[in-house]
Amino acid sequence: MKSMRTLTITGAAGSVPAREFGPIHVWRALSGVALTCLCACSGSCNGSPENEPMVPPPDGTQGVALALGLNRVDPAHYGGWAGPLTGCEPDARDMHAIATAAGLASKTLLTSAATRQAVLGEIARAAASLEAGGLFVLSYSGHGGQLPDANGDDPNDGMDETWCLFDGELIDDELYGALTAFAAGVRVLVFSDSCHSGTVLRMRADDFERSHSDRHEILTRDWSDKSKPGVLAVRDRPTLDRSTLAVRSMPPGTAIDTFLANKAFYMDIGTRAPRDARASMKCQALLISGCEDDQLSADLGTNGLFTLELVRVWNGGNFGGGHPAFQQAIRAAVLQSNPAQAPAYFAVGIPIPGFEAQKPYTMAAP
Repeated sequence: MKSMRTLTITGAAGSVPAREFGPIHVWRALSGVALTCLCACSGSCNGSPENEPMVPPPDGTQGVALALGLNRVDPAHYGGWAGPLTGCEPDARDMHAIATAAGLASKTLLTSAATRQAVLGEIARAAASLEAGGLFVLSYSGHGGQLPDANGDDPNDGMDETWCLFDGELIDDELYGALTAFAAGVRVLVFSDSCHSGTVLRMRADDFERSHSDRHEILTRDWSDKSKPGVLAVRDRPTLDRSTLAVRSMPPGTAIDTFLANKAFYMDIGTRAPRDARASMKCQALLISGCEDDQLSADLGTNGLFTLELVRVWNGGNFGGGHPAFQQAIRAAVLQSNPAQAPAYFAVGIPIPGFEAQKPYTMAAP
């Protein structure tokens, strides 16, 4: 029987101590064990072309990947909060390695390079370069957040989910809007190793009003309860000696303060974002996320738990099933370590026959 390591989780608002980055790529989250460069080496691999221009794919190939990993954000935008994490940049390097080994032209944007303009610009360039049958893989590792819905497309809870990029949040409506630029027949695969504090706490749009200070106190107390130390058993972690973990979710007080300090900015981009972006997509996009909407994704310091198990399941490209089977295998592995984190799966856009049944990262059109 394989040994188990017991680790302690702390909230994202707290400090994250330094960690030893030994042979961290031997048992990964996103998909596998011996991942070409990353999982085969005994140290940290830093050979990816980080923050450099994406190398055009060879003639005849139609595959592009973008890996985002943010170990912190700019406190100037987030009300003094930097959201320190340590596993997100390693996640992005792992995702880059998987994509490169599969033949995709891949690029990483790490921490300060992962700005709103840079990320949207890279997605736009990918959309302009890919034709029907092409493949775009987008991965994100970092904090998730929520903002009040400004264009009325989320009637259920009145909230938009966000990725916390370095200089500002990227609203889900903006992401879907960017995906509408991809041509019909393009396959899009998105991995998101983050979580949304607002969904976890059932936040409401009116929580983002200054007058609701009593409600803010309740949310802060609930957040402290949900993110307080707990137990997480992670298999085969011989190099992880220091065991403080974090959750990849912006604390509610920070989310509220960030919105109020930048209200005009977020209301403007939220209002301009297309209401029917999902319905307008010509491509098909599959999303595999680190947890369900009301759960928290763990940052282990050397990786996110979701990405760690994704790499393990991928097993250096030896995984042979389709996208739903891939998600289910990752889900089962994550749940073994943390029963409170269940990776999710859904599809949007115009279905492409055979896409979901394909092995992930397959370059050829189905």
